[in-house]
Amino acid sequence: MDESTAPIPLISSRDDQTFPALTQVQLRRLISHGTPRTARAGEVLVELGAGEIPIFVVMSGELEIVRPSFTQETLLRVIGPGRFTGEINTLSGRSAFARVRARQDSEVIQLAREKVLALVQTDEELSEIVMRAFILRRAELLAQGLGDVTLVGSSYSADTLRIKEFLTRNGHPYTYIDLERDPDVESVLARFHVSVADTPVFICRGQTALRNPTNREIANCLGFNETVDESRLRDLVIVGAGPAGLAAAVYGASEGLDVLLLETFSPGGQAGSSSMIENYLGFPTGISGNELAGRAYMQAEKFGAQMLLTTGTRLTCDGHPYVVALEDGARIRARTVVIATGARYRKLSLKNLARFEGAGVYYGATSIEAQLCRGEEVIVVGGGNSAGQAAVFLAQTTKHVYILVRDFDLAGTMSKYLTRRIEETSNITVLPYTEVADLDGSGHLERVTWRNNQTGETENKRIAHVFVMTGAEPNTAWLEQCVALDSAGFIKTGTDLTTEDLSGAHWPLSRRPYLLETTSPGIFAAGDVRAGNVKRVASAVGEGSIAISFVHQALKE
Repeated sequence: MDESTAPIPLISSRDDQTFPALTQVQLRRLISHGTPRTARAGEVLVELGAGEIPIFVVMSGELEIVRPSFTQETLLRVIGPGRFTGEINTLSGRSAFARVRARQDSEVIQLAREKVLALVQTDEELSEIVMRAFILRRAELLAQGLGDVTLVGSSYSADTLRIKEFLTRNGHPYTYIDLERDPDVESVLARFHVSVADTPVFICRGQTALRNPTNREIANCLGFNETVDESRLRDLVIVGAGPAGLAAAVYGASEGLDVLLLETFSPGGQAGSSSMIENYLGFPTGISGNELAGRAYMQAEKFGAQMLLTTGTRLTCDGHPYVVALEDGARIRARTVVIATGARYRKLSLKNLARFEGAGVYYGATSIEAQLCRGEEVIVVGGGNSAGQAAVFLAQTTKHVYILVRDFDLAGTMSKYLTRRIEETSNITVLPYTEVADLDGSGHLERVTWRNNQTGETENKRIAHVFVMTGAEPNTAWLEQCVALDSAGFIKTGTDLTTEDLSGAHWPLSRRPYLLETTSPGIFAAGDVRAGNVKRVASAVGEGSIAISFVHQALKE
């Protein structure tokens, strides 16, 4: 293969933290966790797509990290003495993004994945060094699109957007080739014997071309679930990897529980689609929902929690252990369960809405969606904090943002700091008593009609992007009457459960349910899915962590 002669330069200036040189004292501690070995020049130590990735600490010689792509090989980095290989996939057990090869005869220390996990859990100093390096390396891969995936698609395609969001929110770097803008698109398609009509095309590790794959097919191709043993009885199964589920995973795993997270799409839940969260404790300059979720998931991985990307179709609670049935027929057994499936934005009551979902109508405002509407006028529907955060974020790159709200103003539903920022942003207009009346377009949204509910007046504008962030509906349809719900479908817990609720559920214990416990002993609810929950990221995190104290008590019974 052809190979570039110099490593790709880092976008970040923190090279000393991304590829740190260990001291002799640190190296000696590492040696106690690993196995010395010799690597001959040209020997491949890690192959692209390999699972259970070890790390290698170079004692002498050099290793090179290369990215095979179609017919060539790109040199990403040369690792010299005192430095180590590896990145976040070492912790998760997912497949390797690149090939690691000895550049010359070298002496290395090999640490298997389980040894790396033990190291970051027990050695405070080395844990900080290794975790920071892994985080920065992944950030570089994401920033430069240096992964093992190429996506060929169109900016006007809902499925292209879906795949982009799936990869981005799962922190998986990829290269994107746009049908409308990239001159090399025909040659790429011809190489894999696919046509424009087949797009979006997902090219996995330069070998397999999938035509418009489902998220599950993508997860399988990339080996996201390969290391998860679905037959194992777990101390705790958490359904939903939003802020509440991630907090429960971090605290549960750090306290020694065998934890499995089940998630349909990606870590972060609804909060993961937030462009910027500025009122979360400890982040005075704000943090995106996706970044917060990525950090939380990495913490959970550090302590040994695992995640299975799948869909839970039914919860069986008439026996013990409890069972979560999955879409592929697998059955996950759990001694305790935390339900953290959250809530989803309500959809607009428009007959042709489905035609434009992902093709002009969106339920999140991240950098991906922002790229689609740069320099254009957009609409944000909703009066809560999520809508306000989206409007402020989109105003940075769009021509104008219209916020449509049913009430008179935003004061009763949105945080003060957001309302003030909206008032001070010249290209944001709030339209009170207003809702979307009609959508129109051919293939992609082209025009929107809105209506003033006080006057009945309508206005039709040439707008191709609508962001919907209105209300919340709980994700509880899959629970199969295992737990009591309120009239809106949210899960009732703890002191909210009446004597009638417990009697109807045949509550078997002499004690009443714990805080956050449902009508089934050992099954808890946390976050937005729970009745009475305050719809804030901080409260969801708090409930997820609190639930673990009661999980321990339930496990003792």
